[in-house]
Amino acid sequence: MQELTHYINGAHVKGTSGRFSDVYNPATGEVQAKTPLASAAEMDAAVQAAMAAQPAWAATNPQRRARVLMAFVGLLNRDMDKLAEALSREHGKTFPDAKGDVQRGLEVVEYCIGAPELLKGEFTDGAGPGIDIYSMRQPLGVTAGITPFNFPAMIPMWMFAPAIACGNAFILKPSERDPSVPLMLAELMEEAGLPKGILQVVNGDKEAVDAIIDHDVIQSIGFVGSTPIAEYIYGRGCSNGKRVQCFGGAKNHMIVMPDADMDQAADALVGAGYGAAGERCMAISVAVPVGDETADRLIEKLVPRIEKLKVGPYTAGDDVDYGPVVTAAAKEKIHGLVQSGIDQGAELVVDGRDFSLQGYEDGFFVGPHLFDKVTPDMDIYQQEIFGPVLSTVRAGSYEEALKLAMDHEMGNGTAIFTRDGDAARDFANRVNVGMIGVNVPIPVPLAYHTFGGWKKSAFGDLNQHGPDAFKFYTRTKTITSRWPSGIKEGGEFHFKQME
Repeated sequence: MQELTHYINGAHVKGTSGRFSDVYNPATGEVQAKTPLASAAEMDAAVQAAMAAQPAWAATNPQRRARVLMAFVGLLNRDMDKLAEALSREHGKTFPDAKGDVQRGLEVVEYCIGAPELLKGEFTDGAGPGIDIYSMRQPLGVTAGITPFNFPAMIPMWMFAPAIACGNAFILKPSERDPSVPLMLAELMEEAGLPKGILQVVNGDKEAVDAIIDHDVIQSIGFVGSTPIAEYIYGRGCSNGKRVQCFGGAKNHMIVMPDADMDQAADALVGAGYGAAGERCMAISVAVPVGDETADRLIEKLVPRIEKLKVGPYTAGDDVDYGPVVTAAAKEKIHGLVQSGIDQGAELVVDGRDFSLQGYEDGFFVGPHLFDKVTPDMDIYQQEIFGPVLSTVRAGSYEEALKLAMDHEMGNGTAIFTRDGDAARDFANRVNVGMIGVNVPIPVPLAYHTFGGWKKSAFGDLNQHGPDAFKFYTRTKTITSRWPSGIKEGGEFHFKQME
């Protein structure tokens, strides 16, 4: 069985803690590798290497740092299929979806190539008699990120690309469920010209997380995962004086107005609700049709589309719609929530509980589920299911639909499908959610805008990628400068000889 490593100071390093976590092939249920779980001492070794390497990297001008990222983009394109295959093998998502995972990370790297422009400070000439005031953005030092299993390529790049572009060193603690792609990314960054010690990958569990939170050298922490862990890392990290941004769970609503194109809305819901087996923080998990007639028309459109979904391993070809969920525990949790929906009175319109794939009976596959007549007091509405389960909550009016999205404790993303510009504009202005789609089901902003939710979906003042990333990974220093005015020795009319 393959034994994975950490990546510290430019080399693959075997774990020394004696603790390991199994890495599964979700399609077969088989253990295909084991990854080491770092101790606090192993984390400290990575921090020390980062601390030694970072000053020289910070002193490298932004243009030269950007050239490393430019070369990295070329290597990502070269190895796209290789990265996607490794990602699919450990995560379970389809091959096209895995390539999309890499691509959306690559786009943030492309944005970060603009670091020379994004890191420029401000200057005021003549702020007072002989006084100039200027500011500069300087790196924090050693930074760290803790990333989830569902986007093992994209989210690490969302964090380490801007951090490194700003002149920081970065320690990545990826999910222990699918750690191979982060290790490959570290190798590619050094092939692109990044000095050893600037990007390091330390695999681990809570012990490694706590070591990051409590290490006095680490200046900032980025996190994406569940809301309870986001709250824990944010609270403890801030109390330790670190700069912290934590992104938690989601319960994303899609409001369907009576005037919406129902075929377009149904297609959008199927893709956004069941793509990647629902294991996306931006997945639409709640459909909110306005009016019973709208709901009936929407359900009528959804059922045949959902029943035709092709579920299978990534090796079955590009026409597979989604693959397995990541672990047996995730599958069990999803089935438990489906049962709670039935027990609490929701109508299960499409029942995927008996789904089984011949030859892959031990895999972590979950069939698609569609609920109708879900109410806000039900567990399937309150909790993030993170699986291929779509709940329909019927709203009697636009205001009632808007209130559902606004009253939920999560505020990551939401969408409205309508032909009415006034309704769309009102919704976008009033809803207390961080990312809004208008006839767009998964409103993930492009790399040059920022990504972030509201309410219990995000903790911290700055979003991911876009301009906010360069603010998060730098400190602003302001200099007030005064020089004596006047020429003391008279004018010079010839070149002085070198002394």
